[in-house]
Amino acid sequence: MSEEAKTREDITRFAKSIFERGLTNGSSGNISVRLSHGDILITPTGSSMGFLDPARISLISSDGAHLAGDKPTKEIPLHTAFYDTRPSAGAVVHLHCTYATALSMLPDIDRENVLPTLTPYAIMRLGKVKWLPFFVPGDPAMGAAVRAIAGRHSAVLLANHGPVVAGDALAGTVYAMEELEENAKLAILTRGLNPVGMTVSEVAQVVQQFNVDYG
Repeated sequence: MSEEAKTREDITRFAKSIFERGLTNGSSGNISVRLSHGDILITPTGSSMGFLDPARISLISSDGAHLAGDKPTKEIPLHTAFYDTRPSAGAVVHLHCTYATALSMLPDIDRENVLPTLTPYAIMRLGKVKWLPFFVPGDPAMGAAVRAIAGRHSAVLLANHGPVVAGDALAGTVYAMEELEENAKLAILTRGLNPVGMTVSEVAQVVQQFNVDYG
């Protein structure tokens, strides 16, 4: 099986799992994977994560030109911005998951690091998650906002919209997205209960032990 054919199958499999577990709904969310030669497979516009046809997943060039498959998602600028600013990125996942989106709307979150330091795994998989303001879905300005952070974050949280995570490979990127949603859920569920989070020293230990880019 060719790299492209295998990647189409992998995207379909992970997307179905994401959909069936309620991490995104309807025809929301999108996934992309950068192939070794630079072209990008990306889920089509209006498609449901639960019912993708591998053969119809869109193929675009590195600059966003449509090469094959169905018409790609309107969020191409968001995906290509991560690929252009994070050379190691091999996959990007954007979902509309409930708790992360809810967290994006709260007025007193730390916009430079929206997840409270409640578990080590969010730090290990995500580093600091930066909040970005609201953009109309598909607005190229969304991609410009990602470019402006110049690759310093592997994950962002779009206000009133949802999270976006970039990673080296598809599986790890999906796992990081799941960790983001679970920690957002913890943050919402413990809000106002004065939870005992990790100390500055404990965070530093995790950052050092796992070589996390936490600048």
